Amino acid sequence: MGVAMPYDGRAVANFVLDKCAERGAEVSNLSLQKIVYFCHVWSLIELKSPLVAHRFEAWEYGPVLPYLYREFKSFDRSPIRERARRINPLTGRSEVVQYEFDNATTDVLKKVVEFYSRLRPSDLVELTHAVGGPWYTVWNHSGAINPGMKISDEQIVGFYSKRVPKFILQ
Repeated sequence: MGVAMPYDGRAVANFVLDKCAERGAEVSNLSLQKIVYFCHVWSLIELKSPLVAHRFEAWEYGPVLPYLYREFKSFDRSPIRERARRINPLTGRSEVVQYEFDNATTDVLKKVVEFYSRLRPSDLVELTHAVGGPWYTVWNHSGAINPGMKISDEQIVGFYSKRVPKFILQ
């Protein structure tokens, strides 16, 4: 089987939630967005390949996948207790989005989740707001329009390829 990239952000989110649940860590919607974002960032850098099929948008508190935000919006600031779902086109039923990553991807994701899920939401926001970073550049866009405030993979690679991944310094 070839590498099935990129993935649905809901599959990545469910992986993050499962990994955190394994060690009893609780994750809010805000934190989840940032952790999924960093999974995407380090996949681009370490595996040279985008993890999430959709573009993140620059929102006030950092990068967000809008459909993922809507999925867990009902939890507000509380820990997420469910898994992302989608409608199965064959049965018309709502089912939990499954994930199956290749070994290299699983490896990177485990390290990223392990590191970033231990940070406080405020620390995660601060990290995504790094001056000159992709979120910062899009959010502080000076032109007349910036459609959808989308963060490009090129911006992510340009910024993070110059940084040593914190999760590797173990």
